Amino acid sequence: MNKTKYINFILALLLLSSCSLTKGLKENEYLIYDVDLKGIKKANEVKVKQLIKQTPNTRVPVINFSPGVFIYNIGAKNYDSSKVAKKMASLQAKQRDIQSQLENDPNNNKLEKRYYKYANRLDDLKKKLNYGNWFMRTGNPKTVHDSAKTAESEKEIQNYLVNHGFFEAEVSTQIQRKKKKMYITYNVAENSPYLIDSSYTKTGDANISRLLEKDSKNSLVHTGQRYNQDNLTKERQQVEDLLKNRGYYTFSKTYIEYNVYKDTVDKNVVIEQVIRKPSFADQHKVYTIDSVIFEISTPTDVISDQEVQKQYDDISYIMYRDRYSEKIIDSRVFIDKGALYNKSEVLETQRQLANLDIFRYINISFDTLGNHITTRIQTQPNEKYQITNQLGASITEQLPGPFFSHSLRNRNLFRGLEIFEFNFRAGLEGVASATAEGGVYRSRELSTSASVIFPQFLLPFSRKGLKRYGRYNPRTRTLIGYNYVNRPEYIREGFNTIIAYNWATRNQRQQYSVNILDANLIRSNLDPDFENRLIELQEQGNNLINSFQSSYVSSISGQVIINFNQYGLWQRNRSSLWRLNFESGGTTINFLNKAHFQNRNLKYFQFLKFQSDFRRYIPLSRKSTFAYRINAGLAVPYGISDGVLPYEKYFFAGGSTSIRAWSPRRLGPGSFTPQTDEEGNFDYRYEQPGDILLEGMFEIRRELFGYFDGVFFVDAGNTWTLKEDPTREGSQFKPKTFVREIAVGTGIGLRMDFDFLVLRLDMGIKAIDPAQPKGERFVLDNLSFKKPLGEKGQTVFNIGIGYPF
Repeated sequence: MNKTKYINFILALLLLSSCSLTKGLKENEYLIYDVDLKGIKKANEVKVKQLIKQTPNTRVPVINFSPGVFIYNIGAKNYDSSKVAKKMASLQAKQRDIQSQLENDPNNNKLEKRYYKYANRLDDLKKKLNYGNWFMRTGNPKTVHDSAKTAESEKEIQNYLVNHGFFEAEVSTQIQRKKKKMYITYNVAENSPYLIDSSYTKTGDANISRLLEKDSKNSLVHTGQRYNQDNLTKERQQVEDLLKNRGYYTFSKTYIEYNVYKDTVDKNVVIEQVIRKPSFADQHKVYTIDSVIFEISTPTDVISDQEVQKQYDDISYIMYRDRYSEKIIDSRVFIDKGALYNKSEVLETQRQLANLDIFRYINISFDTLGNHITTRIQTQPNEKYQITNQLGASITEQLPGPFFSHSLRNRNLFRGLEIFEFNFRAGLEGVASATAEGGVYRSRELSTSASVIFPQFLLPFSRKGLKRYGRYNPRTRTLIGYNYVNRPEYIREGFNTIIAYNWATRNQRQQYSVNILDANLIRSNLDPDFENRLIELQEQGNNLINSFQSSYVSSISGQVIINFNQYGLWQRNRSSLWRLNFESGGTTINFLNKAHFQNRNLKYFQFLKFQSDFRRYIPLSRKSTFAYRINAGLAVPYGISDGVLPYEKYFFAGGSTSIRAWSPRRLGPGSFTPQTDEEGNFDYRYEQPGDILLEGMFEIRRELFGYFDGVFFVDAGNTWTLKEDPTREGSQFKPKTFVREIAVGTGIGLRMDFDFLVLRLDMGIKAIDPAQPKGERFVLDNLSFKKPLGEKGQTVFNIGIGYPF
């Protein structure tokens, strides 16, 4: 009853706050309450809507409460711009006084620190004066109608339609006023679009004409296509890039112009592309690379510049010291002496040199003499040592705990542009015990690793291969690591060694990784109660105890990441990402006598594992997007594994990046019903590993106000075992029944997007729980006004950093 009263009180406050949206408006001011766009049939409605300058404030449905306006009003009530301006003037006077003192005493560190302290405070005050206080910057002011912005929106919609072939389009605005609210409708009559009848190029240069004709299949302008000015803009850039890649160093798109001839009867256009001649010559020049000079300047003025000069593969090197491998640098330089100037190769050279993470900057300049170019690549070494320390908090299961991490990076370790990395992390967290009932216990974790990254494939190695693969940013990573975990149930130590090859395609759309060696030596010390529990499970047919015994796990694995349209940049275009993983464990055991691995103190494993993770991002409007993730996996133990996988190779469901209505790693497998506690609620102390994983996550994301975004999500999925598990009835995957064992959770979330960091809070609610008896698995109806969070354990809160996918 007390919870109900509090909820009613909060709802009443929100309802009263919603009335303030129109409160305080002046006589001729109206709140824009709704904006509609009608008549768009063939044009891109989403992009047209983005041209509307004023949109309604985001409101909570039914109660019409606007959180953004509410927060903005809190800040506005306590904001006085005159006080801010007065404080700025006072600080500026103090800063000027310190500046004059510094002119007389330039080496005074205390004065210098005070000067920069005032400068930082002035920057904050300037932001506050221009954009208001934190509440005002986070929230949104009321969207009050501005007739000038409405007219501007109408004009931009008109221009957009004309530029996209609707030359005779008409746009009008209909306004309706109700009390202090305004409803605006933009009415569009597209009329018939104009199609491209034909196109041709006019140029007096036979060489350019030949190149354009040869590349005509890549043209963006086609007969029968609707006229689109954006395509002409892209075509102009494409022609410039084509010619710059064929030696035309001085050519630019300013030499290209388009004439569009309209036929108002047949509703079509003829497009003429004109390539103008340079004013100083009859034809555009074609340039050849005469020489390439690579300079590595001194990193600081403290180190003297010795200017060591070398010649390697037609490149002249000038270095402040002889400490850099010319053959590695040569593999990342694609500007060749005697070749035609090529803009793409210049950009590729700059990108691949930057990928080395050795140089602070890469500047490429050109000197021309006649038809010849001298290329000068100027660089400066990055910091030799880079140290990073972090102190923060993390959470994976129960309570957040502190962690400390330290990393050291040493560049150009063996003078072959290698990078040495050392990482250390130690942390504490609160986790639930798997043996004791109730309570939260301390979990300690420590990990450290040392790795060397070579900017090449170590094997096989050849000079030609080094140059050939340089375009793909090849790297060989060797790593040695140690991990220590101390939980209530066990102490676990792990030693691992990795040798991995990584590379990517030139457009970064495909990334590849192959671990030719991933070896792990694991030692465990089990708590007696936990060990007894595992023995009990083993006697019932569950071999989970093998996953906690001392063991040796080795595997060969590969991963492919296919990135469509730059997924992850959260742009306004559709994008996708597909990650494929394959792993083969204990492969070499197939070629050896298995008797050597019997009756040893170590447990050995053989297994195959496959996983497919597909993600897609679809913009719905200027403020809303739809995103989803489909994740599937299969792990099969065989041979000397005795039907058991290494614990880290199992699949788990539940948590902030999985099915969010379940706690991390606690969902499933299948329709398995966990034990219940004294109150009759499911006991989720034990993690639930599975051999098969199927899950889908679906989100509708919408910008709310300021830094805040809202999310509505639906998650579905589960894990299963390949074979029947006597201790977990219903866990086996069966084609006829698995659909009825898919768990479904839904909920809402809040994102705080600070550009550099995204904080995430999700509230997941169980909708379909396969652990319940048949006929009772739909549990969403447990929610009521008296129980807004449902039964105990039905609602799970997840805290995370970054987007879940």
